[in-house]
Amino acid sequence: MNPFQVVEDFESALCDYTGAKYAVTTTSCTMALLLACRWFAERQLIPNHTVTIPRYTYVGVPMSIMHAGFGVAFSDEEWLGEYRLDPLPVVDSARWFESDMFADARTAKFQCVSFHHTKTLAISTHGGAILHDNDEADEWFRMMRFDGRQQGVAPRDQKHWVHGYHAYMNPATAAEGLQRLCVLPKHNDPLPNDDYVDLSTLEIFK
Repeated sequence: MNPFQVVEDFESALCDYTGAKYAVTTTSCTMALLLACRWFAERQLIPNHTVTIPRYTYVGVPMSIMHAGFGVAFSDEEWLGEYRLDPLPVVDSARWFESDMFADARTAKFQCVSFHHTKTLAISTHGGAILHDNDEADEWFRMMRFDGRQQGVAPRDQKHWVHGYHAYMNPATAAEGLQRLCVLPKHNDPLPNDDYVDLSTLEIFK
């Protein structure tokens, strides 16, 4: 029996619901953003090494950008539901989740969503996912989130490794997510923004 079959089932259901070709689940939206940013950082696909985000957002977002190897700048952009990590084709959609959302996500290559217990698709143990349509990135994301190896392959049998993270969604979390997704409405309004601190004022980001 494959204990991760339910994770694959949840990812397939996420694709059906959002309209994305692929859904790669992770431990959190913050980790999803880190992986999406690292995809571009490692390939040097973005000439500008500074990523700009709204000054009012979750503190883990700029930390993910910095851990991926980019610098961070803050803008006065007001947003609801989602915003782009400019100039990366990455969208933080942590506060918006509804049917066919991938097609509407500011032409994003990678759209990161959250299943935190305060979000629209709320899972008690939380989680996240990268919605995307990139064949090459899909294999890389799946190895990166699974300790740098292929899911289902024992370390002693793994031939090709990457420097990955222990960031895969466990089967119990996926099972709860699948159950909740089955009864989730197609339309869900963006969630109001939290009472975020102005990140540009924090010494760690100066």
